[in-house]
Amino acid sequence: MKKLIILTYIFASITVNTTFSQIDSSLLMKVPIDTAKQTMNMDAIYERPFLKVNKLPVSLGGYMEVNWQHLGTNGISDNHQFQFRRLTLFVASTISEHIKFLTEIEFEDGAKEISVEFAAIDFELHHLLNLRGGMIVNPIGAFNQNHDGPKWEFVDRPIAMTQMLPATWSNAGFGLYGKNYSDNWMFGYEFYLTGGFDNSIISNTQNKTFLPAAKDNPDRFEEIASGEPLITGKIAFRYGQIGELGISYMGGVYNKWQDDGLIIDDKGRCDVIDIDFNTTIPVINAYITGEWAMIFIDVPGTYTQQFGSRQQGGFLDIVQPVLKRSIFGWKSAVLNLACRIEYVDWNVGSFKETGGNIHEDLWSIMPGISFRPTQQTVVRLNYRYQKLFDILGNPPLITGGFLFGFSTYF
Repeated sequence: MKKLIILTYIFASITVNTTFSQIDSSLLMKVPIDTAKQTMNMDAIYERPFLKVNKLPVSLGGYMEVNWQHLGTNGISDNHQFQFRRLTLFVASTISEHIKFLTEIEFEDGAKEISVEFAAIDFELHHLLNLRGGMIVNPIGAFNQNHDGPKWEFVDRPIAMTQMLPATWSNAGFGLYGKNYSDNWMFGYEFYLTGGFDNSIISNTQNKTFLPAAKDNPDRFEEIASGEPLITGKIAFRYGQIGELGISYMGGVYNKWQDDGLIIDDKGRCDVIDIDFNTTIPVINAYITGEWAMIFIDVPGTYTQQFGSRQQGGFLDIVQPVLKRSIFGWKSAVLNLACRIEYVDWNVGSFKETGGNIHEDLWSIMPGISFRPTQQTVVRLNYRYQKLFDILGNPPLITGGFLFGFSTYF
C-alpha cells in the first residue's frame, strides 16, 4: 500500500504540475546522448538523455525494460513468461555554478520493489578534484556504473555482475573523483568511503557465499555492521577510439566484530578486484566489452566448504553492426549481431579431504540480434544456452531458450 501511495504521488505530481503550468511544447528540449563525444564509464551517471523545460532548474529522464522469455531447464519449462523488469526515473538539477544534483529511482518488477539507486550532490572544484556525497553507486567494475538497459544488446544483465557481484550496488557515503585529458588520452579516478556489507553475505538463504544478499538489508543506509567504512576505488584510462581499461578495488570488514566496545568476533574481510575494458575494432566497427572480477572473503572456520572463500567470473560481449541505413523512417537505424560469453565460479578451490575441484560454476553463451531505430531504443532477441554445475560437479543443469524485449530511454 505504501508503494502504491508513493507511485501515485510521483505521477500525480508530474501530471498536476504539467497541467497547471500549461507548458508549450516548443519550450521542451530533449537533451540527447552525444554519441560522438569521447566519454568513460565513470561519466555514465550523467551521460543520459534528459528533458529540459525552458529555464526550469530541473531536468527529467528515465528508461524502461519489458521482456518475454521461454526458457527450459533439463526439459522442464515454465513456458511463456512476460516481465516488466524495471522503470527508472532520473531527476537532475544544477543547484548553482559548480554544484549539481542527480537521483535515480527504480521501480522493479511492476513496482514490487522501489529503490533509490543514486542520489548525490557533486561539488565541482577542479577537473581533477570533485567532491560527491549522498547515496553513491560504488564504482566496482564497469557494469555497476554503466548498467542502463538501453545501452546493452542483451535482455538479461551479466550473471557475474548480478549474481556474484551485487548489481547496481550503492551505499551512503562520500568521496572524490576527477578526470584529465591530454591529446587522445583520458584518465579518470574515483575514491569513496561508504557503508558496506554485513554477515548476510555468508549467512543467507542461498547457503553459500553470496554478496548480492547484502542488498536486502535496508539498514545499510543508516549504519555499518562492522563500524568500518567500505573502501571503493577505481582508475581508468582511455586512448581515443582504441578503448578504455579500468581497474577497481572494493574492500572492508563485513561482520559485526565488536559490541559496545567489547570484541565479540574476529574481523572478517571482503575484498574485490575488478578489471574491465572496451574497444572498437576499426573498419568493421565491432564493439567488444568485457569484465572480470575476483572476490576474496574471510569465511569463519566453523562454516563448511560450500561457503567459498574465493569467487571469480565475468563476461565478454561482441557486437557487430551489419546494417546501418534508413528503415521505416528511422534515418540512422542499426541492425546488430551480438554474442555474450559468461563464466562464474562461486567456489574457487579444492576439497580439503580429496583434493578434488570444488565446482559450483556456470557457463553460458548467448547469441542474439538487436535492432536500434535510434541509439536510445533497442529491440533485442537472444538465445541462452547455459550449464550450471553443483558443488560436486555432477551432470549439469542445462538451460536453454529464447528471450525477447524492448528497452528505451524516454
